[in-house]
Amino acid sequence: MAKTLIAYFSHAGQNYSHGSIRNLSVGNTEVVVKKIHALIDSDLFYIDTVRKYPDDHMQKIEIAKREFNENARPELTARVENMDAYDTVIVAFPNWWTTMPMAVFTFLESYDFTGKTICPLITHGGSGFSNSLKDIQRLCPGARITKGLAINGDDAATCDKDVEKWLKQIGLK
Repeated sequence: MAKTLIAYFSHAGQNYSHGSIRNLSVGNTEVVVKKIHALIDSDLFYIDTVRKYPDDHMQKIEIAKREFNENARPELTARVENMDAYDTVIVAFPNWWTTMPMAVFTFLESYDFTGKTICPLITHGGSGFSNSLKDIQRLCPGARITKGLAINGDDAATCDKDVEKWLKQIGLK
């Protein structure tokens, strides 16, 4: 029986939203992921780092930039113990410094995705997928990568129709 995992990285706290810095109690990516989880039979896995990112937006940006420049692989708090059970993995994340947060690189490099379907979802502040699709293809050469969904973070709370349309396009609904 085909199983779907939603693996996501999201960050609450200060975020750039609607033209200014705002405090979000739930990160934009998590808002969208919860919509998907409510619509399809799936399991959730939060990609969490051992070293926490600060709530302060500017400090977070500096750390994201440093990790990107150093090609860092932040240590994660947990692993998906039964990854072999999943045929499809929705990988959801915000755009950090032109690609995925480096923690998502750690996640993708921790498993063999050969024969699996990866469905990318990104939340962003105007830059869309940037380099992340190319990076996923490079990190997971044996996977089938579906069309991705890019949601502007300002639209996370109201993107229901876009989410449903995407899930139908990629065959999950």
